[in-house]
Amino acid sequence: MSGAPETALEPVLAALAAGRIVVLTGDRLRGGDIDFAVAAKYADAAAINFMATHGRGLICLALIPAHALRLGIGLINPGAARQSGRPHGRSIEARDGVSTGISAADRARTVAVAIAPGATSDDLVSPGHVFPLIAAAGGISERPAALEAAIELTRRAGAGDAAVLCSIMRDDGEMARIEDVADLIAAHGMAVADIAALL
Repeated sequence: MSGAPETALEPVLAALAAGRIVVLTGDRLRGGDIDFAVAAKYADAAAINFMATHGRGLICLALIPAHALRLGIGLINPGAARQSGRPHGRSIEARDGVSTGISAADRARTVAVAIAPGATSDDLVSPGHVFPLIAAAGGISERPAALEAAIELTRRAGAGDAAVLCSIMRDDGEMARIEDVADLIAAHGMAVADIAALL
C-alpha cells in the first residue's frame, strides 16, 4: 500500500469514518473526471439521493476481487478486445426488500445486502440498478483510479473495504471538474482527496 502521510489525508479519512460523502479528484484513467465517494456501509438512502441529485452519474459499488467473487460477480468483459477500461461487473439488485429497485432506498438496500457479512449470490438478482466495479487486485498501485482510491481510503478510515461511487456531471450534462463544484463542496463542508496523494 501507499506510504502517503496520514496527515495529508486526515480530513477525508475522518469524513469517511463518520459516514460522510467525499470528493475524489485526479483519476488519470478517466481524463480528470471527479467522483463522489462514501463508505458502502454508510450508503443509506440519503447518501444515494445526494449522489443522484448532485452527481448525476452512474452510481456504482466498488468491490475488491474477493468480495465480488463471493457474490458471484465477474467482469462483464474480462478480455482486452472491445474493452472500455471500466471494470464493470453485472448489475445487481437485492433479492428481497426492494420494489422497483431504482429508488434511493432500494439502491441503498441493494448495497447493504451486497456488503453484508456472509452475503452470497443467492441474496442478489440481476440485472439491477446498482453497478458493481471490481478493483484491481494490486489496488491503487496497479490501477491509479477513483475505484481503487475509494477502497484504499475507506480501508484507511476503518470503514470497511467497499465504497459507493458516483461520477459528477455539471448542470449542462458535461463532466464536472473540481472548480465546477466548489460552491457545493463549500456549502456541504465536503473533504476532497486527490488520488495522487495515495501514489
